[in-house]
Amino acid sequence: MTPRPKPNLAGFGTFAAMLSAAGLPIYIHAPKFYVDEYGVGLTALAGVLFALRLIDVVQDPALGWLASWVRQSRAQAVALGVAVLAGSMVGLFAVAPPVAPLLWFGLMMTGLFSAFSFLTICMYAEGVQTAARLGETGHLRLAAWRETGALLGVCAAAVLPAVLSGSPAPFTGFALGFVALCAAALWLMRGEWGQAAQVGRAGFAEVLSDPLLRRLLLIALLNAAPVAVSSTLFLFYVESVLGAPGWEGPLLVLFFLTAAATTPIWTRLARRFGARAMLLAGMVLAIASFSTVLTLDAGDTVAFALVCLASGAAIGADFALLPALFATRMEQVAPEASAGFGLWSFVQKATLALAAILLLPALDQAGFRSGQENTSEALQMLTWLYALVPCVLKLGALVLLSVTRLPAQVARNV
Repeated sequence: MTPRPKPNLAGFGTFAAMLSAAGLPIYIHAPKFYVDEYGVGLTALAGVLFALRLIDVVQDPALGWLASWVRQSRAQAVALGVAVLAGSMVGLFAVAPPVAPLLWFGLMMTGLFSAFSFLTICMYAEGVQTAARLGETGHLRLAAWRETGALLGVCAAAVLPAVLSGSPAPFTGFALGFVALCAAALWLMRGEWGQAAQVGRAGFAEVLSDPLLRRLLLIALLNAAPVAVSSTLFLFYVESVLGAPGWEGPLLVLFFLTAAATTPIWTRLARRFGARAMLLAGMVLAIASFSTVLTLDAGDTVAFALVCLASGAAIGADFALLPALFATRMEQVAPEASAGFGLWSFVQKATLALAAILLLPALDQAGFRSGQENTSEALQMLTWLYALVPCVLKLGALVLLSVTRLPAQVARNV
């Protein structure tokens, strides 16, 4: 039998960087871009984002099934998905809406996040058995490359519009840079698709019938929600509460670079002390950092930078360890993991949608206006939503994880 080639871990990292650049940063940039450039209302944008997530209720599990069905030709399917992803990004930021801006926003976001979901499912499903080829602690090794790449991709996407702010069309440059990243990711991963062993397809019933997988999905929902909340409100908070316009990019870079730098550290600590213990430690650090934000006022930019350091370190644990735990259990319950990661993708995006539909209208009702003078009540509401809500959600995830028993096989093999 011909031995399978060694997995291209750098390829997984680059592919994850591409996906992450098209994920969370779009929730940071796109709403404000369409508010500032086209005058679209916050409540209207929130409604569109929520409607897209309603589509995901059906779409993401279906995409999980599709990823499993096209397993024999996954490389071609991935190439098509990357083309849709790149084209939607160009349409969102580099093309003047040929129809009503809100409608165009909805169409481009639909293409972007449909491709994002499908490609994310394919990457994680391929990674389950790729990790098995890496030997002991393979899931942690793969996660370290993949999630570090993802965090670097988030970092680059978060700061690039600010770096290009002196150009006539910074978001056009952002979109074209993303197209180049897509091309690099496709090239580096060209030999990885279909390397996994051929196994039977697992459906949603196998995934949801496992109590531990259900629990891990719920923990992922609660744990990702604070990041969704803070990401949705970050630009508004820095500009209006801190009174530090122009610092959004550097602070985002600080946050995500810290997360990327600490991800390998968390994985090493998890090998020594256990994944659950390190996840709990990261959650405690996140709660402490978000709580500090409640004490800050206008001008406290340096103190907020320290918060970004602490919260970035905390999110490094989330990125490195929780997907590894889920993937390890998927390998045991349903080795062809596309269905499971269809559910995982839905959970991750649902938090961003819920944040948008709940928080943006609340800000609107409080009288908050982006880029304008705001009342103390509106700024107080923004602070509570940005900092207090994540504390409560993270505390819920911490309690749930602390009472979850991980089988020795999961804890040992992660």
